[in-house]
Amino acid sequence: VTQLLIKQKAALLAATISQPSYNPAQLHKTGLQPQRHTESAILQTFLRPRLKCIDGELCLITGAGGALGRLFALEFAKEGAHLVLWDCNGAANEQTARLVRELGVRVHTYTVDLSKRQSIYETANRVRAEVGHVSILVNNAGVVAGRRLLDCPDELLERTLLVNCHALFWMTKAFLPRMKEQNHGHIVTIASALGLFSTACVEDYCASKFGAVGFHESLTHELIAEDLNGIKTTLVCPYIVDTGMFAGCEIRKELRSIIPPLEPLYTVQQSMKAILAEQQMICIPRLMYIPFLARALLPWEANVATYRFMGGDKCMLPFIKNIEMKTSNGHTKLC
Repeated sequence: VTQLLIKQKAALLAATISQPSYNPAQLHKTGLQPQRHTESAILQTFLRPRLKCIDGELCLITGAGGALGRLFALEFAKEGAHLVLWDCNGAANEQTARLVRELGVRVHTYTVDLSKRQSIYETANRVRAEVGHVSILVNNAGVVAGRRLLDCPDELLERTLLVNCHALFWMTKAFLPRMKEQNHGHIVTIASALGLFSTACVEDYCASKFGAVGFHESLTHELIAEDLNGIKTTLVCPYIVDTGMFAGCEIRKELRSIIPPLEPLYTVQQSMKAILAEQQMICIPRLMYIPFLARALLPWEANVATYRFMGGDKCMLPFIKNIEMKTSNGHTKLC
C-alpha cells in the first residue's frame, strides 16, 4: 500500500514537472509535506513559473515617492492591484499617486516617518479603517547616511538602522496578523547586495541590510514552520541602482562596463517577475550570486584580495565626497 501511494504521488509530481509552466500550489496535492519546499525550489530553478494574478489585491509600498517606489507602484498598478503609498515626502508621494491614478487604479497616500514606530502603528490603523486589509506588503523604503563612521552624527546612523531594518519589524507586526488569519498574503523585502556581502565606509547601510536579510529569512522560516503556505515572501537583493542614492560610487575602471549600476526600471521589472512567480529570493543581476557564494566558500584573505582588485575598498569614497559637498551647500535631505 505504501509503495502504491508513493507511485501515485510520484506520478502526480512528474505530471506537474512535465508542464511548460507550473503552479507551486499544485505541489501541495502530492501530500509530500516535508519535501514540497525543496521540490518547489527545484522547479523554480529549471522551469518557467506561472505568474500569479494580483488583480484586486491591496498592496502597500513604502518609500513610494522615490525612484524605485514609484516604479513599483506603476508596475503593481498595471497588474490591477489597489495601492496604498507611504513616504515621508508627501509631495513626492502625491506625484506617484497622480501617475498611478492615470492608469485608473484606486490609490491612497499617507505621509509616514518610518523611523518612528508609533507613526507606523498609527498609520497602519488608519489604513485598516479607511482602506482595508493589506495583502501585499512591499518594504521598499531605504536611506543611507553617506558619512565615514567616525564623522557621522549618531542620529544619522540610528536613522539608517531604524528605516532600513527596525521598520520591517513594525510593518510586519502591523500587517501580518490579518494575513495569518486568512493564510493569504505576500511580504516583499527590498534589501541589497550589500546585505549579502559588505563594502567599506557604509557601515550603517551594510549593517541595516544584513539585518533586513536576516529578518526576512527568519520570518520566512517561521511561516514555513507554521505551514502557512498561503503567505509568500520574496527577498530582493539588487546591486547598486542608478537612482542617485549612491551617486559617485565607482568600482575599478576596467570593470565598470561589466558591472554597471542597474537601471531602475530593469531592477523593478526583474523584481516583479520574482514576486509574481512567488520566487523566494532574487539577486540582480545574477552575477551577484558569485560574491555571495564566494564569501561563504573562500578564505577571508581570498575575498579581501578579490574585493581590492575590483576596487571595492574605495568605491564609496567618491559617493561620500558628494554627500559632504551637498551637506556643505545645505542640500542634504533626510527623505
